[in-house]
Amino acid sequence: MEIVKVQDAPSKENVHNVDVKLLYDTEHAQAIHITLNPGEHLKRHITPTDVFFYVLEGRGTVEIGDEKTEVEKDTLIKSPKNIPHCWYNTTDTTLRILVVKAPRPTKPTRIL
Repeated sequence: MEIVKVQDAPSKENVHNVDVKLLYDTEHAQAIHITLNPGEHLKRHITPTDVFFYVLEGRGTVEIGDEKTEVEKDTLIKSPKNIPHCWYNTTDTTLRILVVKAPRPTKPTRIL
């Protein structure tokens, strides 16, 4: 058994300049924890694999393709591969998101 605590996982450098922690990484899937502090956002990007997001804490705005909506804790959002997407935290509280990519990407994410 392997146990990974988010608070103990090292932060990973990224082009978004936000707190990103790789929690699970196999040839089949990845699980990533993202923390967006008030005012932070991800850059619009395209992931070459299907992704789902699960909001662990807070509220935020998710943009996928031409759709943009505010979501809150305990919400799952599906994002198909090759569709531009991003996240915004326009609130005054922390937003924490679990990101699962399946299958694991074999090409890099493309920043727009």
